[in-house]
Amino acid sequence: MGDLYLMYKNITRKKLRLCLTLFATVIAFMIYGTLMAFQTALNAGVDLSANNRLITVNKINFTQPLPVSYAGWIKSLNGVTHSVPMTWFGGYYQKMQNFIPMFAVKPDSLLTVYTEITIPQQQKKAWLQNRQALMVGAKTAARFGWKLGDRVPVSSNIYSKKSGGHTWDFDIVAIYKSSNPQFDTSSVYFHYKYFNKSRSFGRDTIGFIALKTRDPKLNEPLIKTIDHHFANSFYETKTMPEKAFNKAFIEQLGNIALIITFALLAAFFIILVIVGNSMALAIRERTAEIAVMKTLGFTSGRIFRMILGESLMLAFVGGAAGIGAATGLVKIAAVLVPTLPPLILQPEILLSAGGYMLLLGFMTGIIPAISAFRLNIVTALSR
Repeated sequence: MGDLYLMYKNITRKKLRLCLTLFATVIAFMIYGTLMAFQTALNAGVDLSANNRLITVNKINFTQPLPVSYAGWIKSLNGVTHSVPMTWFGGYYQKMQNFIPMFAVKPDSLLTVYTEITIPQQQKKAWLQNRQALMVGAKTAARFGWKLGDRVPVSSNIYSKKSGGHTWDFDIVAIYKSSNPQFDTSSVYFHYKYFNKSRSFGRDTIGFIALKTRDPKLNEPLIKTIDHHFANSFYETKTMPEKAFNKAFIEQLGNIALIITFALLAAFFIILVIVGNSMALAIRERTAEIAVMKTLGFTSGRIFRMILGESLMLAFVGGAAGIGAATGLVKIAAVLVPTLPPLILQPEILLSAGGYMLLLGFMTGIIPAISAFRLNIVTALSR
């Protein structure tokens, strides 16, 4: 009779206890997988930030405008290869709940600064030529069922038109994707000239400027040059690496990482107590049985390995089921809440989950295993 079979029979002898223990483990790892996928999605903008991209915003607040002429001066600086002025539109489709992350941009500059955006050459040509063109991310296109050639009305909760109303009409000429699955394809882009000519206020102003440098080593000198040049002007600037800008934007939601950490610690502490207590109780109930096994020739080391193996088996079975449940939950969340960034269980999450399973199994099984290892046959049989 193999040790693996004995371990299996021992953990399944009390079916109700096994089910409750596994249920608690599944819940803990389901929470872990889901929260880590959510945290990875939120941090994707930071992690995917290019080292040679800078963002220039108004020093007061990034919601305050800058003159569009700033973009041309910045582009002329030695060390800046490309720049693109961008303005947050505050778009929505048909009703306010259908929010769209939408930007007015210089069409040719956008594609040179953000090389992650990939579109077929024919769509690129149409995007550059049509002033009312709309370049839509694949995720948003799927969300609303938009197709190439559609003419769609998009409204703004910030800007109004000179002719009246808050709705602009656009032709969908390009649907972009990205080779990186973590890159969010929710954003939508349209021509700044079309927007600037038709809006009722804020003419010749932009929201911020994204610029690409020749070498990341030039970032600090360029930051100082730009901000010093516009110091004491009506529109002072603050320039920062794209990673810092995206991180500051996310932190407006609060310290998500700290909240997730506390939630995970609470879940794993509870599961540690439950599984640890279950293992300890199981070993106490089998005291006489372990003594008999030692009498029959089972060595203390072999019994130690079997009991620790039982704990590890419980942790890995429950943990694997929990990660599987998290995978399903993440896919459901992506369908029910399409505005969420891409939720993916990255290989790093799976590897760390495996490490936590190993740690959980070891911590809950080591004390019962040591107790069984040290168990005296005479003392155990006399209880």
